[in-house]
Amino acid sequence: MSQSETATSTAVPNHYKPLRVWIPMLLLPLMVLARFVPDLIPDGPAGTWMFSAFGPFLISVAVMGWWVLCSRARWFERLLGLVGLIAVISIVVSVADPSMRGPLVIVMTIPMAVAGFAIGLIALGSRLSISRTTIALVLALIGAGVSALTKTDGVWGNFAFGLDWRWNKTSEEEFLASRKNEPIDLSTAKAVASSDAFLQPEWPGFRGPLHDGVQHGKSFSSDWKANPPKELWRIPLGPAWSSFAVAGKYLVTQEQRGEFEAVVCYESESGKQVWANETPSRFFEALGGLGPRATPTIAQGSIFAMGAQGWLIKLNATNGELLWKVDIRKAAECDPPMWGFSSSPLVHEGIVTVHAGGKGNKGIVAFDSSSGEWKWSAPAGKQSYSSPQILTIHDQKVLTLLSDEGAHFYEPLTGKSVYNYSWPHQGYRALQAQIVDANQMLVPTGLGAGTRLVEFTKEKDQWAGKELWTSRFMKPDYNDLVVHKGFLYGFDSAIFACVDLKDGSQKWKGGRYGKGQVLLLADSDLLIVVSEKGELVLLRASPDAFVELAKINAMEGKTWNHPVVVGDRLYIRNAEEAICYQLQ
Repeated sequence: MSQSETATSTAVPNHYKPLRVWIPMLLLPLMVLARFVPDLIPDGPAGTWMFSAFGPFLISVAVMGWWVLCSRARWFERLLGLVGLIAVISIVVSVADPSMRGPLVIVMTIPMAVAGFAIGLIALGSRLSISRTTIALVLALIGAGVSALTKTDGVWGNFAFGLDWRWNKTSEEEFLASRKNEPIDLSTAKAVASSDAFLQPEWPGFRGPLHDGVQHGKSFSSDWKANPPKELWRIPLGPAWSSFAVAGKYLVTQEQRGEFEAVVCYESESGKQVWANETPSRFFEALGGLGPRATPTIAQGSIFAMGAQGWLIKLNATNGELLWKVDIRKAAECDPPMWGFSSSPLVHEGIVTVHAGGKGNKGIVAFDSSSGEWKWSAPAGKQSYSSPQILTIHDQKVLTLLSDEGAHFYEPLTGKSVYNYSWPHQGYRALQAQIVDANQMLVPTGLGAGTRLVEFTKEKDQWAGKELWTSRFMKPDYNDLVVHKGFLYGFDSAIFACVDLKDGSQKWKGGRYGKGQVLLLADSDLLIVVSEKGELVLLRASPDAFVELAKINAMEGKTWNHPVVVGDRLYIRNAEEAICYQLQ
């Protein structure tokens, strides 16, 4: 080799230097760790879920900061990597399924692209050639490309995304194909029209007559080996996080059916559809998924329902005929919140009330239940996925709502503020208040903040609220609680627990049921838990110890819907199917 050739060959490495790879080698494990923080720290602070959802993105920004500022790559190489990565992400987003856009770009696509890019640079950091950057960009495309090949139905309780190949049919598509153009049975509809069942509903709406998730009036066996629940029927239905309202032999719920939000009436004995009312509306959000969130209310012989995009409607209970419709977006001058309108309507003495989250005095809005005409509105917190309820405190009936600001109390007929108990929370409240005695109320707060027992005093018309205790042994998210014989039962994050109402101390904790729901069989001292995975679980309602009596694999798929027991019938559903069991 000549002297000039030697000089040329030794000059090339001077333009490319080995990369400083120890920084991304530290950051990538942190990205994985950030994703699983809620599972690793079940008793973490309220903002833990945000770190899980957005931590990988922030670490991705740090990785790109390393690449641009201190990777030791040539500036042309750094610019190529940055522009190329932006191009990769843009291409993937443009061809991805619509469900993978929006928050998924930040939560999944960008971190996957950056992780692939960083892995390539770490592996090829000593290669003194522009090829290390081009190969890293290919790996970034492979990482981000997962988002182009998949679709999501939303997150699970631990913020893991439910992913499927984008070419597979969704449960909604399979449901619509199985029941396409199913005609209404007119003879059944006529029988409903002649029935007075809807005038005295046993389970009129969300969580029952008192919004507390408690069944009374019948005792059940705790031995499911000798007396197992008998499955009476199982039907597919459209996606929704709604529960059931029950009147006599009829069930009412909400579903997404293609481009329509449907309020549907089923026969409780057979699961056969009686009627369905469809409103043109479709709400999808990449975290919460598809479909309505609220539960219909049966009142005054009619059906009241709130859609995820804000359609508040009243229907004839006998045939599903639309009686009136109000657009909450216009009435409250607001857009749907991130997870959609979720407030189940409250009907009380001729007034129907829902939370809207509008600005100023349009946080909570009320309408005449007969005509749908405006009655009143009042300020309330913006972040609330709770439903209004009527509670009696100090012998006074008050309309109560939990929000990110605390607990609000109003006169039911006028909307006049009675009292605001301030307990600000940086996230939402998706839970219902619980009365413990005549002047004490539980205020559950999700996402790590815990549950508080508040005692109210009243002198003339002046209210005051005093914190008795705040327990971080009970940290539900959107998983409502039940109270039984001086103890509180519910989900402490993803683990079931029991807390003493005297001081908020923990009696026991056990049973990993994800973000499921619970119902109390009060006369039997039993708890029915429907796990997030669709398991049906029977627990002893006792503070002495955690006792799991039985477990049945009931449903497939994510299950966030509240169970219902009326008579000896248990009704459960999720976003794919509904089941009726007869309890012994």
